[in-house]
Amino acid sequence: MRVITFTSLCLALAVSAANAQIQPQTMQPTETMAEPGENWIMTVTRDAGYIFDAASGEMQGLISISGQTPAVQPNPARGEFYAAGAYFSRGSYGDRTDVLTIHDYENLSPVAEVTIPSKTTALPFRSYIGLLSDGNHVAVSNMTPAQSVSIVDVANRNFVGEISTPGCALILPVSNNDFLTICGDGTLMLIDVDGDGNESNRTRSAKFFDVLDDAVYDHPVQTADGWLLVSHAGKAYDISVSGSDMSIGDAWDIVTEEEAEEGWWPGGGQLYSVHKNLGLVYISMHKGEQYSHHEPGTEVWVFSLAAKRRIATIEFENPVVNVMVTQEAEPLLMIADKDGATKVYDALTFVYERTIEGPGAELFEDL
Repeated sequence: MRVITFTSLCLALAVSAANAQIQPQTMQPTETMAEPGENWIMTVTRDAGYIFDAASGEMQGLISISGQTPAVQPNPARGEFYAAGAYFSRGSYGDRTDVLTIHDYENLSPVAEVTIPSKTTALPFRSYIGLLSDGNHVAVSNMTPAQSVSIVDVANRNFVGEISTPGCALILPVSNNDFLTICGDGTLMLIDVDGDGNESNRTRSAKFFDVLDDAVYDHPVQTADGWLLVSHAGKAYDISVSGSDMSIGDAWDIVTEEEAEEGWWPGGGQLYSVHKNLGLVYISMHKGEQYSHHEPGTEVWVFSLAAKRRIATIEFENPVVNVMVTQEAEPLLMIADKDGATKVYDALTFVYERTIEGPGAELFEDL
């Protein structure tokens, strides 16, 4: 026989009454994010993109991403972020589904998903995703290990198709909705994309580097009129496109012969960044054996793109892993160091301003 005492009955009734007053939790955020300022940034980790005001160090919001997301692509004109990634039915295994998730700027919620081929490149490299110049198409890098690019129409929320890029990787958007990709035979390939997101033509450049002798880094950076590529041995190449014509400038030296003899080399993760309007290049450098390219930097060297020479050197106590300069008139230099800290400096005076508290950045993204 079950006996319910007065005390236990009162407790049960009290709990029931309390539960009746609890409102169901809603998953729809009620807070909204302000319009991003000119020096807002995103620090991307394996699980989230954290949005900060770099001028104050205050966090403004975050978006959740897959642990298999290479990078996050902002689209200010549409007020959206794009994150491609893989998801597994059992968390870390099971059936795989790859999607391009579309987040809005207002409350950072996912507002749409587009299923894409299950072969997204998952390494945290900025150029594994790119917004094409029309603002309506996003290209996502694939590797199986065969290489290709998925094209998504973000305006109509649909997958357009897959473009094969055998032996060529990365996405470097240029004008006319086209993109460049870097090939293992030392060339560039220009893929022409029409207004519907389909390939209309492709062109191959002449060979300009040797992948065995001195490969370019897989971290290209956009300039005011094209792209900057830097090689492991410290050669820099200015790349531009006009119509179907690719222009590859003569290599110029990041590292001189004397500096190479001293053991200076570029190295780190997101190891260099360009301020487009000022034409300044910030690159992480260290002393070591040649091709010690994963080693973080002890210094950041600043170069003038116009003069093609070094104009400043910044020394750091903690080794530098990732570098990014913001794009406003009075820019900030973002440094992710080996200890996981994100530090902010004036990019012109090199004066330390603050440390942003938060998870260490695998990538920086300028908003």
